[in-house]
Amino acid sequence: MNNFEYYNPVRIIFGEGQIKKLSELVPEKARVLITYGGGSAKRTGTLDEVKAALTANGARTVFEFGGIEPNPEFTTLLKAADMVNRERINFILAVGGGSVIDGSKFVALVSSLTEADGTVSRDRAWAALTSYAVKVDHAVDLGAVLTIPATGSEMNPGGVVNYSERHAKLPFRSPLAYPKFSILDPAKTLTLPEQQVMNGIADAYVHVMEQYLTYPVNAKVQDAFSESLLKILIEEGPAVKQQPDNIEIRKNIMWTATMALNGLIGAGVPQDWTTHMIGHELTSLYGIDHARTLTIVLPSLMRELKDSKKEKLLQYARNVWAITNPQGNMSEDEIIEAAIVETENFFKSLGLPIRLADAGLDESAISAVLKQLEEHGMVALGEHKQNDLTVSQRILERAADRAS
Repeated sequence: MNNFEYYNPVRIIFGEGQIKKLSELVPEKARVLITYGGGSAKRTGTLDEVKAALTANGARTVFEFGGIEPNPEFTTLLKAADMVNRERINFILAVGGGSVIDGSKFVALVSSLTEADGTVSRDRAWAALTSYAVKVDHAVDLGAVLTIPATGSEMNPGGVVNYSERHAKLPFRSPLAYPKFSILDPAKTLTLPEQQVMNGIADAYVHVMEQYLTYPVNAKVQDAFSESLLKILIEEGPAVKQQPDNIEIRKNIMWTATMALNGLIGAGVPQDWTTHMIGHELTSLYGIDHARTLTIVLPSLMRELKDSKKEKLLQYARNVWAITNPQGNMSEDEIIEAAIVETENFFKSLGLPIRLADAGLDESAISAVLKQLEEHGMVALGEHKQNDLTVSQRILERAADRAS
């Protein structure tokens, strides 16, 4: 196991009916900006519940900013940051899924990067996102009410921002972006469309795989934890399709998605993230849901990199999919391929794509993705920093050819 430091200051309040605790969690005299997405928070009554809790006691002043996109847009977030400054906001409360929380983190970070007229500088905010050339040493305090389990953003210091004008979808990370608290009420997921639930399960699954499927470093705790999370998702994914009103299933999915990316299973182990970086470009260019890009890329990446990942792929086959080969009649390559096919079948059982054609694309899309990867400096990806554009091209070619 590699040396590591692990720190996570996020207070988690888990369970049904916990939104009422906002009255205890948000400072009594705070000027609060509630951020949310496309309107489901209003339609389901969650927004009213949040506002009622905030105004239950204390002298809080509450403002709203809606319309944060499923892939939070840079320009939209700058408008929210301008509102933070204009209304002297000192607490942001994100109500929604990972996109709303990611976007709210970015707002909290860049609000201080102002021009002389008090508006947030687009150039400085962009530089902070793309190159860390602009140092952010202050952020507005942030809390979250999670409604869509998927990204783990409720318990980590990172996020992803989309900038459509530049065809860019880029990650950011800052210790200042940890939420002060996150409320996880699994009942809030009962109204989600099935596709959003399945996307969330796939997103969490690939988050685990990016931290697990590398090479062994004798990190038994992290490996066992990762394998358990994967098996829970394999079990609960089909189960929630059959029993969408089962709150116990929803609880396990929500907590698994949080644990998949709160830093714990990634401590002291090598990490990959190639699947995500390629997937971000597919989303930015073609508007494919984030999770669905991941299920397209991951199986092809597993096949392309099976030699460098062989030991962990065999472990994955054995410990996650119970492919044990007791008769000794399977080669290592056959065992690995069987595990990859099981992974594909799991994704398909959730109604998710596993190749470019499933998302309406063919190999003609590959050159555009490679151009974007190069433009964004994604030319040395993976746990060994050896996944260059040639490797990314081969992964995408496999994704375009189901027979590979």
